[in-house]
Amino acid sequence: MQQVVDFGPGFGLEQLEAPLADVMRDTGASVGLLYLLPPGDRVLQLTVISGVSQQIAAPWARITVGAPLPAADAVRQQRLVWLSSQEEVARRYPQLALVLPYAFMLAAVPISCGTSVWGGLVLLWPIWHPPQLSSHERDALSTCCESEGVLLQQAADQGQPLLPTDEPRVLAPLRSGRMVSGEAPAAFDFAERLPQGCCALDLDGRVTFVNTAAGDLLGTRVGALLGSRPWESLPWLHNPLFEDRYRAAVISRRPASFTILRPPDQWLFFQLHPDDSGISIQITSVPAEHAKPPMPWQHTPPEPEVGATALYHLTHLAAGLTQAVGADDVVQLACDQIVPAFGPQALALLTAEEGRLHVIGTRGFSAELAKIFDSQQLASDTPAVRALLTGAPGFYATFADLKRAYPPAVHRDELPACAVLPLIASGRTVGTLILGYDRPHPFPAPERAILASLTGLIAQALDRARLYDIKHQTAHALQTGLLPHTLPTIQGLSLAARYRPAGHGIDIGGDFYDLIPYGEASAAAAIGDVQGHNITAAALMGQVRIAVHAHATGGAPPGEVLARTNRLLIDLDPGLFTSCLYTHLDLAHHRAHLATAGHPPPLIRHPDGHTEILHLPPGLLLGIDPDATYPTTEIPFPPGALLVLYTDGLVETPGTDLDDATADLATCLAQAPEQTIDALADTLINHCPSTPHQDDIALLLIRAMEPPQGDLERGTAAL
Repeated sequence: MQQVVDFGPGFGLEQLEAPLADVMRDTGASVGLLYLLPPGDRVLQLTVISGVSQQIAAPWARITVGAPLPAADAVRQQRLVWLSSQEEVARRYPQLALVLPYAFMLAAVPISCGTSVWGGLVLLWPIWHPPQLSSHERDALSTCCESEGVLLQQAADQGQPLLPTDEPRVLAPLRSGRMVSGEAPAAFDFAERLPQGCCALDLDGRVTFVNTAAGDLLGTRVGALLGSRPWESLPWLHNPLFEDRYRAAVISRRPASFTILRPPDQWLFFQLHPDDSGISIQITSVPAEHAKPPMPWQHTPPEPEVGATALYHLTHLAAGLTQAVGADDVVQLACDQIVPAFGPQALALLTAEEGRLHVIGTRGFSAELAKIFDSQQLASDTPAVRALLTGAPGFYATFADLKRAYPPAVHRDELPACAVLPLIASGRTVGTLILGYDRPHPFPAPERAILASLTGLIAQALDRARLYDIKHQTAHALQTGLLPHTLPTIQGLSLAARYRPAGHGIDIGGDFYDLIPYGEASAAAAIGDVQGHNITAAALMGQVRIAVHAHATGGAPPGEVLARTNRLLIDLDPGLFTSCLYTHLDLAHHRAHLATAGHPPPLIRHPDGHTEILHLPPGLLLGIDPDATYPTTEIPFPPGALLVLYTDGLVETPGTDLDDATADLATCLAQAPEQTIDALADTLINHCPSTPHQDDIALLLIRAMEPPQGDLERGTAAL
């Protein structure tokens, strides 16, 4: 029996921390990430972190449910995702492996309660974990997710839903040992007596302890190191080497080491020893003659370089942008990645439209400031307009710097520093990126280089995406223009239709449907799919639909309608084939006559709820053989019966057996509750796999009604 929690005024996200800490302790996991999925949202938001810094986790602070990542797959598919090796991570999730090229094991599981999905949980283990989860670990994962799901469900039921905040909560490290009173001074004295340098980093990479010998070897005061990251406070350590070894130690929980030159001639050997609370570092001097090839990771930076974390974040953004389809995808990805990963607290993306700047995405800026950005005329002299027109970036370390460059500037928020960067693609400036910082920011040369690379990636992706959007909108307009905008009113029938274009690509599809009334108690329905996804296929689709419509109005039987249309296609010789299913509905005698030309089988739900797949006698695709015949099948179609016609995009998915997918659709139809025909159409078209579908979908629902008794129910064609 589930315990009901009393959600008082003090109840909050901290209640989610204990189950996460428990599952990490019970399973020995080194890293834990808890995501929440707000109701009605499609983005998983990182809410609680344990065992890793927020900086390392930043690229995955927000994950769309459709993203090719373990957490998204676990939530979307409602199953455990287990990755047992670095090789498996690289094979199944190359984008993740590119940004975390370290050895670790990973489990991702959904958090749900009943039919509600509330988020997901990701745990990481060092590589010495066994290749499979034990039954105890699986039970611990289930217990954690069940506990979190119940908490989230009960909070929502009591009107106090737990929603993620802008910044995730970071749990204190899980310590395995116990400190005895008086040990701290003894440990300090012990470390001070050692001739080797000793220092400690927390999981965020900041120095928490350093002995005098380490300060001497590093050439700085001990006090100058405390609280800083070594690769940020020591210029000669500011290169990807140190930071990458730190990241590797944190993620894999394996020792790491490297040799590096402290200018002008002092070689130092660093050994990193990680655990769940941080990293202990031992530093020793290495004679120059021993510091050459036998020691790995040698590096002599001529000047401060870009840090490894920034490079990995840039790589992650680049990989994500290659998968962005439309401009909305680019904007969402930029907002989700730049703010948490690259340091700014606010972001705005702007493009030029109709003589002024237009905000296409913002994060962190106030609504008032975003409105000001959105109203700047291209004739005005502002940092954003100047960056757009000249292609030159502007870096303002303080508001005073901005004021000197633009005297009319007014400080409207609490962000004293900003960068205004042009988005340049193929030699053209396509927009402006504004970044805001919550403290003075000097913008050193390496960071300016990173920001230049970042804006170049966004500009190229945005340019491609806008071209895609234009072509996709044009293709979709042509496609929908060839389909009926509404379904006719036919006495004795309740109707609904849906059309959904493919999830990717800009090519136009060849799916079509039609409903043709003729006579006092007769109608015909057709659905088909022309081979190919291009303008030729669309044009042929229009011709096929017109031909079917013309033959239907003459009252020819289904087999004859298909045979005539087939001969027309062969005469046209388009080089494309077409599947088609045609049915004649005899409403006076409650009968339906069907014939198929290589089309997926229709479904029928009988008045008693029994549902079956209608396996009709097969006929060749249209456009192959001029002498092909198409047998006609007659079935009862009494009041209350429902006929479902669809194209193969609804059931055809790579790696899925077509018969199994059709059976699943029939089961969905059989189990659908009593609802309007429009609602049922939405249920069926949303039954298709959650992964982006590669083909168009057309769906036509026809329900036989009782003889007219007042108003007839009638659905709509949703395009």
